[in-house]
Amino acid sequence: MVIGGMAGIISRTLTAPLDLIKMQQQNKYLIESNISNVIRKEGPRHMWKGNLVNCSRVFPQYAINFAIYEQAKKQISFITDKNLKQFVCGGIGGVIATTIVYPLETVRTRMSLQMHNSHYKTPFQVIKRLSFSEIYGGIGTSVLGFGSFSAFNFMFYNKYYDILTEHEINKSSANFLAGGFAGISSLSFTYPTDLLRRRFQMQSFNKDTPNYKSLYDAVTTIVKAEGVRGLYNGLLVAYIRIFPCLAIQFYCINRGKDILI
Repeated sequence: MVIGGMAGIISRTLTAPLDLIKMQQQNKYLIESNISNVIRKEGPRHMWKGNLVNCSRVFPQYAINFAIYEQAKKQISFITDKNLKQFVCGGIGGVIATTIVYPLETVRTRMSLQMHNSHYKTPFQVIKRLSFSEIYGGIGTSVLGFGSFSAFNFMFYNKYYDILTEHEINKSSANFLAGGFAGISSLSFTYPTDLLRRRFQMQSFNKDTPNYKSLYDAVTTIVKAEGVRGLYNGLLVAYIRIFPCLAIQFYCINRGKDILI
């Protein structure tokens, strides 16, 4: 749990500005919320705004995710195919971890996308002002999205790592590259769920925020207003961010295993 949690904190902190840009592009209806305004009006350090809350979420989420993934590999013996086993175990870990820490994800999203603390000054104000349904808005989409992302992630990582080591690439480089390529591959399959999760988390934020009655309503409304490409707003930045983020995460996981286990 310590290894997974620390790997999550280090990787997310180092790539936090790119994640902020991605969230802003996913929610373009918030006109003032863009990286230029953040730097000009709030200062460069605010490119990391919401990161403390994010780290409070990331540590338990990735601690639980990695720990359950490792335990599931030991317990699930009826799946003999290596790739399928990695997929199933990663998915189990992702679903459980996301369900447990989801309120912190909503808090982080709202604090990151506001300008000048216009809505909330502390995470506790977010929790206090939101209803139960608002705190858990989009959890179904998030569980589906992060569960499948985690499943693909571990499967692709192990597949790429095997390929790279077969070509005599050293272990550290293989960990780094396999993590980055796994992140890009996983994101390609699951990105729309990430965008939808952010949209649901921001409902009732202000008068410009669209409200959706259901997942189906959200998809059809976005496609009608922005086209199919609307479901992929921010994908380019997400690709740029995900490679170093997952590369660092898997590198830290394996270095942590070498040191602590």
